[in-house]
Amino acid sequence: MNIQEMARVLDAVWLCCPQEAARQARHAFASDMMSDVLAFVKEDTALLTGLVNIQSVRTCELLDVPCLVFVRGKAPQADTLEKAEKIGLPVLKTPYTMYEACGRLYAAGLPPVELR
Repeated sequence: MNIQEMARVLDAVWLCCPQEAARQARHAFASDMMSDVLAFVKEDTALLTGLVNIQSVRTCELLDVPCLVFVRGKAPQADTLEKAEKIGLPVLKTPYTMYEACGRLYAAGLPPVELR
C-alpha cells in the first residue's frame, strides 16, 4: 500500500514530506515502545505510534521505515518534524486511536508484521 492510500484510509493530515506519497509499505506495526519496534520491525513497515518525540523518527531512520503515523490526533514536537523533514520521512497524523487506525489499515489490505 502506498502512503497516499494510507493517508486516505486513515483520514490523515500530512505533517511532512507529501512528495513521498508513492512510497510503499508492505506491513504495519503499532507501538509506543521503541524497544518493541526495534525488536520486530523490518524495512518496508509503516509505524503507528502515539510517541511524538524525536525518538520515534530516529527509530524510523535506523530501520528504514517508509512512513510514520501519529495516532489519536497527537501533534509531534517541533524537533521531531524537523528531523523527519531532514531525512525525508513521510509523517501523517490520524484522529483515530491506535486500535482503530490499525483495523482500518488491515481491512484495507495492509498486513501486520510477522513475529515468527
